[in-house]
Amino acid sequence: MLSRYNTVKKTGEHEIVIEKSRFIAHISRAETDNDALNFIQTIKKKHWNATHNCSAYIIGEHDHIQKANDDGEPSGTAGVPILEVLKKRKIKDTVVVVTRYFGGIKLGAGGLIRAYGRSTSEGLNTVGVVERTLMQIMHVTVDYTWLGKVENELHSSPYSIKEIHYLEKVEFEIFVQKDHISSFIKWITEITNGQLDSKSGDLLYLETDV
Repeated sequence: MLSRYNTVKKTGEHEIVIEKSRFIAHISRAETDNDALNFIQTIKKKHWNATHNCSAYIIGEHDHIQKANDDGEPSGTAGVPILEVLKKRKIKDTVVVVTRYFGGIKLGAGGLIRAYGRSTSEGLNTVGVVERTLMQIMHVTVDYTWLGKVENELHSSPYSIKEIHYLEKVEFEIFVQKDHISSFIKWITEITNGQLDSKSGDLLYLETDV
């Protein structure tokens, strides 16, 4: 698992018009070939009457799956420009389909490359990009007398609260970077004068806007 990487925040779309042609960028996360292909087919089915549904996706820790499809546009003028935007912005596990409805004016090879690249870039800006950071979930349990102090200290610290469970005692689930666990335990122990129980939980990704 990568310690951190960038991907798209959500599934979404964005439309631009260039020389009377409509370009609609459809964007989604995809962690497998099947995820990407299913998304592409969904868009093709929805926009069955479009002139082209060009696509590209990049998947894997080391970007080992990279596919681009021009869907009838001149070779190298659509799928590759879409893929290049993803690579340039270092975005992983993402699929993009750019639907084109031809407006009657030919753009030429250079114009197509710019159009598909721009559509992808603006689409990414619209749906948003997040950084996913691999975190250790730390479970910290304290008496209710420590609730206010611990919660306040956490809100002003580099650590993020995932959840708070109000049971017989208060249990905090806290995102901590793996290489910061020892310093976190020392910090939380000092805050509570050692009156706590702590244990490691799952490894999860924390997402923050880029």
